[in-house]
Amino acid sequence: MSEKIIGTLAIDLGNTNTVLAFQCERSSTPILLEIPSITKSPGVVPTAIWFEGIKGEKAIIGKGALEIFSKNNQAEYFYSNFKRLISNPYEEYTERYLSPEEAGEIFFKRLWDYIPERFEIKRLVLTAPIDTYKGYRRWLISICNNLPIKEIALVDEPTAAAIGINVPFGSKIMIIDIGGSTIDLNIVKIEGGEGKSAPIAELLKFNGKDVSEISKQKLRCAEIISKSACKLGGKDIDRWIVEYFVPLNKDSRNLSMAEKIKCKLSENNIKSDQQYIASFFINNDKREEFKISKRLLEEILISNNLIKLLNSLLKNLLNDARGKNCKISDLWSVILVGGGTQIPLIRNWVNYKLPEITIKYPPPIESISLGALSLTPGVKIKDILSKGLLIRLFNKRENKHFWHPIFYKGQTWPTEKPFELILQPSNKDQIKFEIIIGETVENNDFDIIFENGIPKLSEIQKEENIKAWNRKPLMLRINNPANLGEDCLKLVFSINDHSNLIVECKDYSNNKLGIFNLGSIF
Repeated sequence: MSEKIIGTLAIDLGNTNTVLAFQCERSSTPILLEIPSITKSPGVVPTAIWFEGIKGEKAIIGKGALEIFSKNNQAEYFYSNFKRLISNPYEEYTERYLSPEEAGEIFFKRLWDYIPERFEIKRLVLTAPIDTYKGYRRWLISICNNLPIKEIALVDEPTAAAIGINVPFGSKIMIIDIGGSTIDLNIVKIEGGEGKSAPIAELLKFNGKDVSEISKQKLRCAEIISKSACKLGGKDIDRWIVEYFVPLNKDSRNLSMAEKIKCKLSENNIKSDQQYIASFFINNDKREEFKISKRLLEEILISNNLIKLLNSLLKNLLNDARGKNCKISDLWSVILVGGGTQIPLIRNWVNYKLPEITIKYPPPIESISLGALSLTPGVKIKDILSKGLLIRLFNKRENKHFWHPIFYKGQTWPTEKPFELILQPSNKDQIKFEIIIGETVENNDFDIIFENGIPKLSEIQKEENIKAWNRKPLMLRINNPANLGEDCLKLVFSINDHSNLIVECKDYSNNKLGIFNLGSIF
């Protein structure tokens, strides 16, 4: 039996294509998973389902679904373009047997079944569209809860795209995404920068437990400044190509040929007038060959008003951004994603319209999944504190001890930002300080009582008590006696990767007294 390959899997569910990227925990180089029965190229699975039967026993996804649809041309069994409709109340949907959410769930579960057994998925990273993030997140949680994965994290698509090309945190960027059925232009601000915490993937599941509701993590999504979009994409360009050569032809097999020739003519080394053969069905199984060049493809796109559409979308995007005090000069870069941005005419249009901005050309289809993958290992997946941690202090005025919070229940660890505490002496000329740590203890929601000898549950008020750690307190000694009312000791608390509570100590002269491990938080 071959050795398991353990690591992280990123799934970027797209409207046209879904990308599978994997990174072994022993390697820093990601790979795109190739699964011959469903991928059309390494890591790229067409987001499509061929669904027959009430329970979908014959559900086929990816390349296989496209092949069956191409042969049978029966639209009632074929589902695609459903991702953009999931949890999107603004999109109209024509009722079919499967709702967008149901189609997405079937696709996702069948996709998971196809993951080769030699890969042991320790962590799953998913992506979500920024404009429907919350609803889409709920849908993902509902379908991922039963997956045999200990860690599941989520990152929004613009942040993933930006992370993949090392966009500085806090930057404003424009993302032009031309997919199979939509064109999306966004200006977003990436979380972080200016002393703020860097973006992290949101934790949905940890140690096999659903933490999506109890987690106190702040949702660090990119902030949308402006957005402009339309329901037109690469598949419409394929239709234009077919319509140019074989008008009114409804044979769906021709679209596949149009897509192939479009991709070929989008390669960098193709000369403008170099001609290629496109073979289309004209009557049943009869084919006819036509000649097409890059120049002719551009004429087809221009005659169908693609450039005018892009101009209108960009104008609306920039006008909206200006209304929110964001100018072109504020943008760090323009990022092109989606297969449609490979078309030279579109790239030339971007360079002409935005000459003063750096344009980034990451891998058009897999850039978001690779960005999500690189984000997660670079930032530790956070566990959730199941109890609060406190330090015992003395109140001189009231002449009694009390507990002061350090970290609250529900906060994540390892800690991103340490907790600082400044202490004053409780006695004149004090030089010794005792550091005693406590934790919250939660009472049960119910108590057991007996009525006529029968045990019953009586609901009680839920409250938290505090108990001191059963460990030897840390004793600190400062060099010079401290006066009452003066700051004399600085404590900096953090929780490290190994679940230990660490405190760094300095006296009022900023002399280091040491860094101490106070023990495990468990």
